[in-house]
Amino acid sequence: MSEKPVYKKKDFISDQEVRWCPGCGDYAILSSIQMAMTKLGKKKEDIVFISGIGCSSRFPYYMNTYGLHTIHGRAPAVATGLKLTNPNLEVWVITGDGDGLSIGGNHLIHALRRNVNLNIVLFNNEIYGLTKGQYSPTSSVGTVTKSTPFGSIDEAFNPANLSIGAGATFFGRTLDTDPKHMMEICKQASEHPGVSMIEIFQNCVIFNDKVHDEYTNRKTRDETTVFLEHGKPLIFSKAKNKGIRLNGFTPEVVTIGENGVTEDDLLVHNEKDPTLPLIYTQFRGLGLPVPMGVFKKVELPVFEDAVVDQMDKVKEKKGAGKMSDLIMSGETWEVK
Repeated sequence: MSEKPVYKKKDFISDQEVRWCPGCGDYAILSSIQMAMTKLGKKKEDIVFISGIGCSSRFPYYMNTYGLHTIHGRAPAVATGLKLTNPNLEVWVITGDGDGLSIGGNHLIHALRRNVNLNIVLFNNEIYGLTKGQYSPTSSVGTVTKSTPFGSIDEAFNPANLSIGAGATFFGRTLDTDPKHMMEICKQASEHPGVSMIEIFQNCVIFNDKVHDEYTNRKTRDETTVFLEHGKPLIFSKAKNKGIRLNGFTPEVVTIGENGVTEDDLLVHNEKDPTLPLIYTQFRGLGLPVPMGVFKKVELPVFEDAVVDQMDKVKEKKGAGKMSDLIMSGETWEVK
């Protein structure tokens, strides 16, 4: 076996000028993912970044790896084709809430349900940034934008609920202001055999500034977020004295030490539990602290492995076949 390559962050920095607005959360995500690549033990020539259209989709230019800047919303489809052609590649899909959940929604859910071994990173700033500030599928009701001057009346997509409902075998959430956590989630996603979906709360300083401020601001974040760790109870707050317990199937906030509540009463995170991830997706709507970390991580058959196995069995039975025979099979017509 060959030794794992050793890289530094600079090895993943391309020679392209980074062109995002000053203060954009994308800079932090880029830096964290470049650093995360050094932890994977994968050769640079085996890593590919694929994107669609949007601010986030400039990403492949800034990574010193192989990459494709493709068509609006179609990155998961292109990535699936690449993975089927060369299953040994480490393929990352970079998308945004507009690119991935609007025009690309159909491609995204099918990549998730098929369990293609892709790492999909969705930058969620709840706005269209590249096209200058229209509301997006994740914009909250009442959001005032250039395309909703009187406030959005659409119910927003919940990326976590959508992903888990579509059958994602790995779902994680992190923030652009927490590089260490972001790198850890990316590393776990890469190690997971099957599709990995990562939602990153990302700030658009120009068109939707501080949209995630309550989760990233040092004054409020301890009370508004809860970090998930496999096998550990859900505890949060600056004093670490609050937790989440289930009242039936309904999660609720309790204070440890009050009314006889102890840590033993709290909900314990289990990333392999089929029910808990769906409960976590509802925390935000219930006014509970928003979960960060890996919601779900289960192993199921991987799509490209099944495809390759099927092809091998057919070849063994019928031979490799020829493209000319396929083209000339069935009814043909000669045009004069």
